[in-house]
Amino acid sequence: MLGPPTTAPAPAGAVDDPLTALAATDAVGSVLQEVLDARLRHSRAVDPVFARDVADRVAALVARGGKRLRTAFACCGWRAAGGSGDPAAVLRVGAALELLQACALVHDDVMDGSLQRRGAPALHVELARGHWAAGMHGSAETFGTSAAVLAGDLALVWADDLLTETALGTPHGPRLHEEWRAMRTEMVAGQYLDLHAQAARSSGVDEALTVATLKSALYTVARPLALGASLAGADEGTVEALRMAGRCAGLAFQLRDDLLGAFGDPALTGKPAGDDLRSRKLTYLLAVAHRTADATADHQAAAVLAPDADTGSEYAVERIRAALERTGAREAVEAKIGELAAAGLRHFARADAPLAVRQEFAALVERASGVAPRRAQDER
Repeated sequence: MLGPPTTAPAPAGAVDDPLTALAATDAVGSVLQEVLDARLRHSRAVDPVFARDVADRVAALVARGGKRLRTAFACCGWRAAGGSGDPAAVLRVGAALELLQACALVHDDVMDGSLQRRGAPALHVELARGHWAAGMHGSAETFGTSAAVLAGDLALVWADDLLTETALGTPHGPRLHEEWRAMRTEMVAGQYLDLHAQAARSSGVDEALTVATLKSALYTVARPLALGASLAGADEGTVEALRMAGRCAGLAFQLRDDLLGAFGDPALTGKPAGDDLRSRKLTYLLAVAHRTADATADHQAAAVLAPDADTGSEYAVERIRAALERTGAREAVEAKIGELAAAGLRHFARADAPLAVRQEFAALVERASGVAPRRAQDER
């Protein structure tokens, strides 16, 4: 049985001074550490081998961090809806989001066959290596994959436990849980549609946007904003404005991630460049390039970008990158990111948040999308 809910002390000055989104990304680390310590104690009491091989690895992945954007957006939504005072509850929501992200990353790496995550071996790779090093029976790869699925499940369990504990401690718990429930289903739907698009060799722009919206935009920005606002008791009009802002900003974030996946520096992203191209993952970037090649009768680019084209070699990946450039897809996606970021700010302004919070949201959108959106709405 899990121990009682943990409540992290508020950061110094947090009760008197507003907790900024940037401060929340730092403060949530302490909350996560306290939660993980409690979960690891329970795991070791259940079984030391399970704790060593699975629970400890999940905790290590979470501790390696990442941008913690979901925590930042949850805090921003909370403040936009008038949240103030003790930030313990919103930080615990942020910690639950970070645990859910760990689940998503572990499962995503298994499905994509990714070898690296956050500058270290992906969990299924690490588990397979442990199997091989110990001279265990059977396929090390199968063992690593199976164990990683369980590790992702464990992160999800921890996330659900923490969110439920938090919801039970607030008068706005039912609304908080409803946003969480919707987010989890959307995330799974997006992941499945991603797999389905690869298997069906899809190349449609609309389908690519649907996948990006469900798999990333809602989960990364829209729902965290709504979770924070719900925790502050926001009215439905405010929550809907924040959801729309988050949908646009979240799409901008995902399109930037697509560009980094194709052209990024692994030393900065923490994962190999070109994995999405090798697996022929349906991204908006690839879909735009494919559509443009067809429309302009660029047969060479169309052949390179075709769903059944060879993508197994580094030379093939370089040819795809060249086609993305030549068709203008890379430039078109950059422009789309700017449009979406600006639209996100316009929707956020409808929530009537204080100027400081609107400026903070603009800074978060810039951090997530890599572009500075127009700030006219901030100066109203």
